Amino acid sequence: QSLGLAITDEQIQEMEANLDNIDFKMAAEEEKKLRHDVMAHVHTFAHCCPKAAAIIHLGATSCYVGDNTDLIVLRDGFNLLLPKLARVISRLADFAEKYADMPALGFTHYQPAQLTTVGKRCCLWIQDLCMDLQNLERARDDLRFRGVKGTTGTQASFLQLFEGDHSKVEELDRLVTAKAGFKRAYMVTGQTYSRKVDIGVLAVLASLGASIHKICTDIRLLANLKEIEEPFEKDQIGSSAMPYKRNPMRSERCCSLARHLMTLVMDPLQTAAVQWFERTLDDSANRRVCLAEAFLTADIILSTLQNISEGLVVYPKVIERRIRQELPFMATENIIMAMVKSGGNRQDCHEKIRVLSQQAAAVVKQEGGDNDFIARVRDDLYFRPIHKQLDSLLDPSSFTGRAPQQVAKFLKEEVRPALIPYQSKMGGKIELAL
Repeated sequence: QSLGLAITDEQIQEMEANLDNIDFKMAAEEEKKLRHDVMAHVHTFAHCCPKAAAIIHLGATSCYVGDNTDLIVLRDGFNLLLPKLARVISRLADFAEKYADMPALGFTHYQPAQLTTVGKRCCLWIQDLCMDLQNLERARDDLRFRGVKGTTGTQASFLQLFEGDHSKVEELDRLVTAKAGFKRAYMVTGQTYSRKVDIGVLAVLASLGASIHKICTDIRLLANLKEIEEPFEKDQIGSSAMPYKRNPMRSERCCSLARHLMTLVMDPLQTAAVQWFERTLDDSANRRVCLAEAFLTADIILSTLQNISEGLVVYPKVIERRIRQELPFMATENIIMAMVKSGGNRQDCHEKIRVLSQQAAAVVKQEGGDNDFIARVRDDLYFRPIHKQLDSLLDPSSFTGRAPQQVAKFLKEEVRPALIPYQSKMGGKIELAL
């Protein structure tokens, strides 16, 4: 109307008054008859607005309605997920800060490796999730509106409505885009916006799924080691047959759903690959499933991970015991260096340690005993020059490098600033119904 088309105030007011007056039964009957979802609602809306019936859907195509709506929904979907993801990061950041200094056995290849700290390991999880936060923000901000493009994207019907005035067609496109809350529209479309957009949307959600799968797998492995467990209620049953079990079912649920989320990106990949020319309809049914499922799946695994992160249980004594079992072997280089400083010969010391460490390893592996390597060093007169240094040489905190400092710097400089836009939406703890 503002651009000069013959649309009356009365027609606009009639449509505004009936926005929520939707006769779903009539729409269902119309769709059964017409076999077209958008036209079923056009007819239903026109029935409510007889004065505006002539101008409803003027110059438009069903993808003007459907695709533009999808883009609004995708944007709003990201806006729902981002605070949930920020909350998970915030909870894990608190956990990492609390346990920044607690030494723990590191693992590479799931074999004992140099020590890390409980907080530093958690920061590995947080960093992945911070990447996901950035990816989701970027994917949301990169979304454009399809805008007013017509049946094959040429805007021919709108050019006809405005009697060949290109500037008015461009202004209509700009106005509708702005009213929908978008800064930009895609300059070129077919009947639909490019289905590669959906690939970008689901790719970042699939990547989030991969992050959560890794985190929850780590928690499941730590639960087996009895170092860290997810929350477990007083009356919760871990196994119907084995009463003693404390199965990490929340983390298992996250892994299960994350696998589903990761596979969904294959749908838009296939869809984009087979879109013929300006569009073909084999995209529609697929998109109605995969786009909604991806956001719903991401939503519930974030809620579940928030619940896990708010109730993680740490068992320091178990962690200390595992360090004691492995640290003596890791300390051999420190012992050699101390002996050399005390006047010993490196090669002689190396051979002594090789023999004693293999004897201790045999006790652990063949007899099922504790690692007695340090006791053997204490009993060997060769090592008398450093006997008083052994306790300090075996202090776990001296084997964690800069892990505590890394945690503090990472949380201060990268994590906390990234959460600032979501501070007002951090909320309280979340309880899972089931």
